[in-house]
Amino acid sequence: MGTTHSNQFLEFFHPKKRPFGWYLLGSIVVILFSFLGQIPLLFFLSNTDQIDAPTDIFNQLESNLLFFLLLIPSLLAFLGFLWVIRQFHQQNLVTVTTARSAIDLKRIGFGFGFWGAVSTIIFLFNLFLFPDHFQWNFQWKPFLIMLVIACTMIPFQSALEEWLFRGYLMQGFATLTRSRWMALLLTSIIFGSLHILNPEVEKLGYGLMAYYIGTGLFFGIISLMDEGIELAIGFHVANNFITAILVTADWTAFQTESLYKDISEPELFTEMFLFLVILYPISIFVLAKKYKWSNWKSKLMAAVDE
Repeated sequence: MGTTHSNQFLEFFHPKKRPFGWYLLGSIVVILFSFLGQIPLLFFLSNTDQIDAPTDIFNQLESNLLFFLLLIPSLLAFLGFLWVIRQFHQQNLVTVTTARSAIDLKRIGFGFGFWGAVSTIIFLFNLFLFPDHFQWNFQWKPFLIMLVIACTMIPFQSALEEWLFRGYLMQGFATLTRSRWMALLLTSIIFGSLHILNPEVEKLGYGLMAYYIGTGLFFGIISLMDEGIELAIGFHVANNFITAILVTADWTAFQTESLYKDISEPELFTEMFLFLVILYPISIFVLAKKYKWSNWKSKLMAAVDE
């Protein structure tokens, strides 16, 4: 486990010589790498019949192949991100992850285990109460292939979002605004807004954006309080991985060969209330007790030192 430096996360390795414009340029480069990663998907789609709707894509491509192709852009974007932080900022992955001297893998593991357990319990609870909402979907060969793809690709996809938003851009907005809470708020709004094209939003409505922005705030708060994004990485990877393994639906961004298929009509308010009002606050309480967080006002609200 790495030791924590005296400076806080947003000040540590603070790249004073790089104005905020460099962070915008770096983000654009990462997006360009992501676009390059979409070439294989576009190639496959160009060799199918005419596709008139997003759901047709899932009918024209085998689900595991589509799952893999949808995750390739994140892998390319991760490579682009590594190039950006090295070439633009003379930083490495540690400096955009934590104020500790090394990335704390135990924290990532705890975040993954904690949220993985919570997610599994919630699913089993729903399965017990509403068995007619779920359809057994397991087929061993497609499931094992999907499991390999999930294990190898989802960590890149989920962790990249944390490195980009809670690490890189949060430090960038701290450079621009000299304010912790502004850096937290702006990255959370941008993080949530980038999910606006998700099929879940089309299904449930724009009210779902409050959930995405609230999730960004949750990840940002635990990152600022813990002086690093390791816990947020663990939570994020667990959320996407457990969902891919346990349950899929016709209206989700990732449609996988999961154990179950959700055939119910989702309820936006119930889901948002459960996470934003109950689970996220409880998670913060548990983490605060475990890691003995203190100086809440300073870490969340104080100005960023020059």
